[in-house]
Amino acid sequence: MAASVVGKSSLRCPDLLHRVLSIFPQEISFAFAYGSGVFRQEGYNENQRNMIDLILAVNNPMTWHQNNLKLNRSHYSILKYGGSHLINRIQQGYGAGVYFNTLVPFEDRLIKYGIISTSKLITDLLDWDTLYVSGRLHKPLMISYTFQVKVLHQTQDAGLEQALKVNLQSAIHATLLSLPETFTEEELYLQIACLSYTGDFRMFLGEDKNKVNNIVRPQLDRFRNLYSDYLNRIPQLEWNCKTAKYQKDCNMNNQLHHLNLLPKKVQHHLYVACNKDGRHRDMEDVMRALANDIECGDMVTLAVRDIVWQSSWSQSLKGILTAGIYKSLKYSFRKIVKMTKSMKTIR
Repeated sequence: MAASVVGKSSLRCPDLLHRVLSIFPQEISFAFAYGSGVFRQEGYNENQRNMIDLILAVNNPMTWHQNNLKLNRSHYSILKYGGSHLINRIQQGYGAGVYFNTLVPFEDRLIKYGIISTSKLITDLLDWDTLYVSGRLHKPLMISYTFQVKVLHQTQDAGLEQALKVNLQSAIHATLLSLPETFTEEELYLQIACLSYTGDFRMFLGEDKNKVNNIVRPQLDRFRNLYSDYLNRIPQLEWNCKTAKYQKDCNMNNQLHHLNLLPKKVQHHLYVACNKDGRHRDMEDVMRALANDIECGDMVTLAVRDIVWQSSWSQSLKGILTAGIYKSLKYSFRKIVKMTKSMKTIR
C-alpha cells in the first residue's frame, strides 16, 4: 500500500468512522477521513467534538448519488429535487469536482462528506488540476479499508495507488524548490502542509490562523512516515546529524530535476508566467531558464497559489448550492468563531 496510510490506532474514532461509512451506498473505490475531528491538532483538546470530514471517491457519481438519495435524502439541499442528474452535473461541472454534504448529524457528532469521481481524483493527484483533494492527501490521514475501499488495499486499483505515491513525491519536489539551502525537518513538513493552503481565500476569512502549525507539530512522526523513504532516495538532499538539518544541492541540474518532476498544471502556470514578456519559449527552455533563476522558488509558490485560489473560491461558491443557505451560514459562522479564537492565541 502507498505510504499515505496511517494505522487505525492513530484515529481517535475508528469504530465511529466505520459506522459512518456503513450508512452510504457501498460502491466506494477509496475513502479517507481528515481534519481535527480525526487527528489531534494543537489548540484542540480531546473533549472537543469537531466535525468529522470525509472524502469518498466513487467510480460512477450519478449512480452513487441516485442510491444515496434513497438512503440519505435528508443530507442534501434543495438540489435533491433535481435528482441525481442535476447533482452529478453540479459536482462534475463546477469547482473542484467535489460535491459536499455538510453538518450531517450522526449519533452525537456532525459529519461532512465530499464525493469525487475516481477518475477526477487520479487526475488531481497526478496533475494538481485543483490541489483541492490532492492537497489534503499531502498530510497524514486515515484510509478506511471497509467495503469497496478494500480494493485499494489489495492493490487491484494500481492506477490510484500509483497516483497517491506520485502526489507525495510531487509535494517534496515543489517544496524543495521553495526552501533555502538548509532547513529543519519541521520546516520541510510545514512547507509541504502549506501547499494546499497557499492562496486559499478561506485562510483570510474563516480559517484558524494557526492551522498549518496545528496540523504539523503534533504529527511530526506521521509526516516522517509519509515522506522519509522518498526523501532518503533523493541524492540531491543530505541530512546533517550535527546540525539536525537537511541540506540541498542548489546547482542548476538539481533545480531542473525538481522542476521536471512538478505536476503538469504547475508547469503550465510556470510556462505562461515566463512567456508573459512576449517570448514564446517551449517548456524545456522555460524549465532551464527557471533552474538558473534565483526567484525560481517564488515562482513555483505563485503557481501553486494560483491553482489553489481558483479551486478554493469556486468550490466554496458551489458549497452554497450543495449545502443550502441555512447550512452555509451555520458552517461559515462555525469557521469564523474558530478563526477568531485562533487570532486571540496569536496575540
